[in-house]
Order: sequence, then C-alpha cells, then structure tokens
Amino acid sequence: MAAIPRDLVESELFGHEKGAFTGAGQQRVGRFEQASGGTLFLDEIGDMPPEIQTRLLRVLADGEFYRVGGHTPVKVDVRVIAATHQDLEELVKKNLFREDLFHRLNVIRLQLPSLADRSEDIPQLALHFLQHCGEELGVETKILSPEVVEYFSRLPWPGNVRQLENVCRWLTVMAAGTEIQMDALPPQLREEGDKAKSLSQGNWNEMLQDWAKRELQGGEKRILDMALPMFEKTMINAALQQTGGRKRDASLLLGWGRNTLTRKMKELGMQASEKNDLH
Repeated sequence: MAAIPRDLVESELFGHEKGAFTGAGQQRVGRFEQASGGTLFLDEIGDMPPEIQTRLLRVLADGEFYRVGGHTPVKVDVRVIAATHQDLEELVKKNLFREDLFHRLNVIRLQLPSLADRSEDIPQLALHFLQHCGEELGVETKILSPEVVEYFSRLPWPGNVRQLENVCRWLTVMAAGTEIQMDALPPQLREEGDKAKSLSQGNWNEMLQDWAKRELQGGEKRILDMALPMFEKTMINAALQQTGGRKRDASLLLGWGRNTLTRKMKELGMQASEKNDLH
C-alpha cells in the first residue's frame, strides 16, 4: 500500500468510471475486480488511509463496492491476505486503524520471526536472490564467499528479507568477479556489521532493547515476565562460574544472602551440583 500514491489508492483498488476525475479518460477495473474468484494480497495494510479502510471493510462485509464515480454496485468474491510490519493492535489503540477491520482481517494470523532470528535461512535465501537477479538481469550468477556468508549470518538485517534481496541485487550489478568478497559489500552494510559487533562486545542495554522491540512487535504481552527469569538465570550462572560454583561467594557477588540464592535457583528450576550444595 505504501508504494501507491495516497490519492490513487482508491482507484487502484476499486477502479473508476470514465470521467470520474480529471485524467480518467476511460473506465478502469480495479484490483478487487481483477481478483474476483481468487486471492488479493494487500501488502503493508497498516499504511492504508482511513477512508480506504472504510471501503475495504464494506467489501469484506458485503462482497460489493462502487467504482470511483460509479453508481452501480460491483459484486466480487475475493479472499484477502494482508501483511504489515506494523503492530496493528497498537494502531487500533491509537485510532489509526479501524478495530472492526482489524477483526475482519484477523481470521488466520501468521507471525513471521525477523530474519535476524532465523539466520540459518540466510545462505539459502541469498543464493535464491542472487540466482533470481542474475536471471532477471541476464548476467552471470554471483556467489558469496564463505567469509561473506558468515558475515551475513551475524548482521541484524533491520529491513528483513527485502533488505537481503536488495543487497543481492546491488551485488549482482556492482560487485566485480563471480565470488563476492568482503571488500565488495556496500559501505552501509559494513557499518551495520560494525554496529552488530559492538553490541556483541558488551552493549547489553541496546541488545535488551532490541529484544524487547522484537517481542512486542511479535505480539507478546508480558515481556517482563519473560525477561526477568532469563536475566536472573544469566546473573546467577555468571556469579557461580566466577566463584567456581561456591554459593556463599556467588550470593555475595549478587548482593543476596545464601538462602535467597538457593530459593531463587529452585524457583528458576536451576539444578545445584553437589559442589554448590556444600558451600
């Protein structure tokens, strides 16, 4: 939806009659009419203007609509699949997306993890995009060097699969040779790698914020209940490793009493070794 100019969205989806507006020299059949009897995919539904949301709701509810400038209802039978990178429930709360439309669309819901959360897919996806771009542009298909594959697997990919596809397209056009080396990567991609490296080297606050953002965008409601046990487990394990498993010393590092540490470990389902129990 974001790719269509706002003033053309209505005509694009529902079509228009000849003379409906300046420049409408002939009747135009919209996407809903074209997809009748099949499926219509609406990408970035969260960007849909409010007035178009109202029209979409009516089509979904009644199975009919009017072309722009038309007076005769057009009946259609269309299955709609919608996608968005936004949190529609949050948009509903802010009155930026119609609640009734949200519930109409939210019949079967699929939530895809970010590309950074499925890094094992990156090599195959990159191979696919490089092959596709090579065929589309009529040039030799590029391949990634092992070093670049490993580097790609560590990147955060904020733009997800689309970003990876665009990078592969850029490399197909700009990179010299068949095998792509590190020095052939676009500068901004190398900057993202430097940022990811700095995160892995100790900026836990930014890492935690990034995790929270992903969980909230994924629809999680009680992230504090998820995060606190994980945080406490991490701190307890670090303290026990530092003290060679001695509970008394570990509890001092954590600022707890030994009994508190024992209770916490039990609550978190952490098994204490015999060595731990003796100290």
